[in-house]
Amino acid sequence: MVKHIVLYTLKENVDKAEAVAIIKAQLEPLVGVIPGLQAMEIRAAYNGVDYALYSEFESKEALTNYATHPAHLAAKEHFWNFLNTRVCADYEV
Repeated sequence: MVKHIVLYTLKENVDKAEAVAIIKAQLEPLVGVIPGLQAMEIRAAYNGVDYALYSEFESKEALTNYATHPAHLAAKEHFWNFLNTRVCADYEV
């Protein structure tokens, strides 16, 4: 299993609560749609970043495939312009 954690900041002019709700609504339903994506959580954060994404994949290959899957790319179209910075960590368990 691979755990994929990403921390984001949003652009200054973006409403944080609204943006996180949109991102959550777009990404969490991808579980069961994208092969190998086993879990996804999007939550507002309160210490240094605006929100966190936590996800679990069955393998490194599944994570790689997620990045370019058409459903993921379509979801990102709804919020990519909100994003300012991104820090990611992936690890196997």
